[in-house]
Amino acid sequence: MTSREIPLEYGKFYHLYNRGINGCTLFREGDNYEYFLHLYSKYISPIADTFAWVLMNNHFHFLVRIKTVEQLNLQCFQNLEGLKGTNRNFANQQFANLFNAYTKAINKRFQRTGSLFEHPFRRIQITSKDQLLYLIYYIHHNPIHHGFCNHFLEYPWSSYLTIISPEKTNLKRDEVLRWFHDKAYFKAYHSKEQLEKYGELQINSIFDL
Repeated sequence: MTSREIPLEYGKFYHLYNRGINGCTLFREGDNYEYFLHLYSKYISPIADTFAWVLMNNHFHFLVRIKTVEQLNLQCFQNLEGLKGTNRNFANQQFANLFNAYTKAINKRFQRTGSLFEHPFRRIQITSKDQLLYLIYYIHHNPIHHGFCNHFLEYPWSSYLTIISPEKTNLKRDEVLRWFHDKAYFKAYHSKEQLEKYGELQINSIFDL
């Protein structure tokens, strides 16, 4: 089963990631990043908890947990029958709504046509705490890896600043900090060279963006 075929199941953690079709630019201006996050909150927050994210100019990464049926606010959805179908179809539809809405806005703004994202989007199920901790590091390290900045504090379009901030957020910040025990260890963990622990080859085989 490829990373595009893994079903999204209720209550499970996933690394969700994708890029622009043929590597095209997804976010050209600051307003584009903000609008994508606005749509993400509209379509995804009702059905998934988010723990870390980063938006790059031509791709993105999210760490999410699909909510359980009990957690879902059924009043948020017009078609409640969707919850009685497969987990995969329901969650996938919400992400499709997000990508379609953003594509329409970008196509109108920049007078382009056609698809914007590669599809279906890719996903990896996360099954251990070690994976969760490293994935958060990996997501926040992405802008450094691609040469956009030299430190996590310098890049505005990731969850790193939100996690160390006291400002109100929908991000599951408290849960993330509990995984790292506290904010001090969260920062210390991010300062380590985690690639020495996991190895370039292993990481590149798992995360290909």
